[in-house]
Amino acid sequence: MGELVTDLSAGRSAPRRPGAHRAQPAAHMAFARLVALLLAALALIAFAGSAQAQGNAAISSDPYVYKIDTLNGGIAPPPDDFYRDTPQALMESFMDAGAEGDWVRAGYALDMTHLTPAQQREQGPKLAAMLYDVVRGSVMVNWAALPDRPDAVDTTSSDKDPMAGTARRNIRLGRIETNDRGTSIRIARLQQDGQDPVWLFASQTVQNVPALYRQYGPTQLERALPPALREQAFWTLAWWEVIALPLVMLIAFGAAALTWRAIGDFRSHYSGTIAARILNAIRTPAALFAFAGTFALVRGMVFTFSGLVNTILDPLQTLLIVAAIAAVVLSVLEAILDRVADSQIDDISQPDHERDRNYYTTLSAVRRMAIVIVLLLGIGIVLVQTDLTETLGFSLLASAGLFTLVLAFAARTLLSDIMASLQIAFAKTARIGDAVEFEGRWCYVEKIGFTHLRLRTWDGRRIMVPVGEFVQSSFENWTKEDASLTMIAHLHLDHRADIDALREDFGEFVEGDEDVIDKDEAKLQVVDHNASAMVLRMVANSPDPKRGWAMHCRMREYMLKAAAARDAAAGNEPAPAYLPREREVRMDLAGNEG
Repeated sequence: MGELVTDLSAGRSAPRRPGAHRAQPAAHMAFARLVALLLAALALIAFAGSAQAQGNAAISSDPYVYKIDTLNGGIAPPPDDFYRDTPQALMESFMDAGAEGDWVRAGYALDMTHLTPAQQREQGPKLAAMLYDVVRGSVMVNWAALPDRPDAVDTTSSDKDPMAGTARRNIRLGRIETNDRGTSIRIARLQQDGQDPVWLFASQTVQNVPALYRQYGPTQLERALPPALREQAFWTLAWWEVIALPLVMLIAFGAAALTWRAIGDFRSHYSGTIAARILNAIRTPAALFAFAGTFALVRGMVFTFSGLVNTILDPLQTLLIVAAIAAVVLSVLEAILDRVADSQIDDISQPDHERDRNYYTTLSAVRRMAIVIVLLLGIGIVLVQTDLTETLGFSLLASAGLFTLVLAFAARTLLSDIMASLQIAFAKTARIGDAVEFEGRWCYVEKIGFTHLRLRTWDGRRIMVPVGEFVQSSFENWTKEDASLTMIAHLHLDHRADIDALREDFGEFVEGDEDVIDKDEAKLQVVDHNASAMVLRMVANSPDPKRGWAMHCRMREYMLKAAAARDAAAGNEPAPAYLPREREVRMDLAGNEG
C-alpha cells in the first residue's frame, strides 16, 4: 500500500509504522478523499471559466466586423449576383440596381435592423430609392479609394497614414451638411451568426435617409420631367442637367445685369453725395452677389444636380458669395473712409498740415487692417463651408503637405509686404503727403498700399516702389519733424570777384524774397576754388520743400544777374572781374623768330 501516509495535522509526511492502519480511524480517510475531490472540482471550474473568458474576449475584441443576431430577417436573402463581400462590390451592386430602377434589389444593400420585419418588407424599396437619389445627387464617391477587399485594407495610402494597412469595418463615403449638423454616409461590415460578413449601408445612415431626401432629393420639377431627360448623358450627368446648367447660368447673369443697372439708376439720383459714392463702390460686388445668390437659389429650389456637378459648383458658389459679401463690406468701408478723408484734408502736402498727414496715414493703416481681417474671415468661412480638403483632389495634396507648402511659398512675399506696409503706417517713417528724397529723386508719398508705395515726383510722374524695398532702403524725409528746409545754390566766379559787393546783393535778395525764412541765418561763403574759378555757396532756409525749390532757383538767377551786371560795369579794367574768363597767351612766333 506504500510506505508514506499524510499527516494532516503536521503538514508533512511521516514513516508508516507497522499496524498503524488499524490505529487510524476511518473518518480520516474519508476526509482526505473529500478534500481531494473539492480541489479537483475547483480546478475544473477555474479552467472552464478561463476558457470561456478567453472565448468571449476573442469575440468582443474582433475589430473587423459588427456581430449581430439577425440581419434583415424580414426580407428574402439576396440573389447570388448581388455582391456585398467588399465595399466596392456593394456600391457597384447598389448603383447598378438603382440605375435599373430595381428598388427591391437595391434594398439588399441596406442595414434595416432598426426596423421590424414587416417594416423592412414595406419600407426597404422606398428607402433604397431615396438613398440612391441622395448618393447620386449629393455624394461624390471616390471609386479609386474605395477598397475592393473584404477587410477594407487601404493599400493606396502612404505609410505615414496611421490607417495604412489596417483592416476596417466602417467607411465614410461622404458628408452632407444638413440644416443643423453634418451627416455622414457610411457603410459597415456586418456578420450574422453562422454567416459570412457582408458590407451594407450602416443603420445610422439608413435612419437619416428620409431627412436627407427631403433636403437633397429631386425637386417636383425634376420628378415631372420626361423619363428620357432623366436618363444619363455622360459622366454622372443626366440630359436634363446638361440642359438646365446653362439656363441657370443665364438666369444668374440676367439677375446680375439687372442689379448693375438698378444701382446705376439709383446712383444718378444722389449725385455728389456719400450715398452716390457708396452705390458706385458696391455696384460691381452687388452684381456679383446677385449672380451667385440667384444661382444658389435656383439650384436649391428648382434643380438638384448630381454629385459631380455639386462637387464643383458648391465650393465655387460659396466662394463667389463670400467674395461678393466681403467686397460689398470693403467697398462701403472704403467709400466712407474716403469721404471722411476728403472732408478733413485739403492738400496734405502743405507744411501746416502736419496733423492731417498723421491722420490720413493712420486712416490708411486702419483701412488695410480692415481689409486683412475681412479677407481672413472670408477665407475661413470658405474653408469651413466647402471642405476643400475632401474634394477636387485637395485631400492628396493636403496629406502629402504639398498644398501647405505651395500656399506658404506663394503667401511669403505677400505677407512680408503687408507687414512692411503696416510697419510704415504705424511707425510713420513716411507718411502720406511727406516730401522724401528716394534714390536721388524728390517725391511726395501719395499712397501706401499693401505691396507698393506710390511716389509723386515734382514733375508729376509716379514711381511705384515695392514696400519691402522701400523699408530696406535709406531715404530722406524732409517733412518728418519740420517742413522747413535749407536750400543751397552754388556759383562759379572769377577769382577777382568782389565778395563783399556780392554779399550786399545777396542780402538784398534775402530781405526781399518772401519764401526766405530765418533771414539772419542766410549766408554766402566761398567754399572752394580751382584753376579757373572760385566756388560760392549760398544758403537760405525755406518754409517747405516746394516753395524752397522755387526760392533757390530765384536765388541763383538773382545772383547770376548781379554778378553779370557788376562784371559789365567793370569794363576792361583788369580788376575786379566776376564771371570766369579763359586766359589765352598768344605767342607771336613770327615776331619771336624775327
